[in-house]
Amino acid sequence: MTVTVFTKYRCPQCEATKRQLTKQGINFEVVDLAENPSTLEQLQQAGFRQAPIVITPDASWSGYRPDLIKQLTKETVLV
Repeated sequence: MTVTVFTKYRCPQCEATKRQLTKQGINFEVVDLAENPSTLEQLQQAGFRQAPIVITPDASWSGYRPDLIKQLTKETVLV
């Protein structure tokens, strides 16, 4: 399963999301939005207004969402 976390500098919610994914044993890729302005623009056009933005094969969300990370953990176990 591919999980991508789009982050920004000095973002407590981004750090919390990465810590929780690591704690749950979920592998993920990090994309720094400051280094990828075109990606930031695309995500904003898609309606995202808050970092982090998490994209999985079956879901996407923004902000620190431990409930969705927990759900993702359950899905990973079932695979």
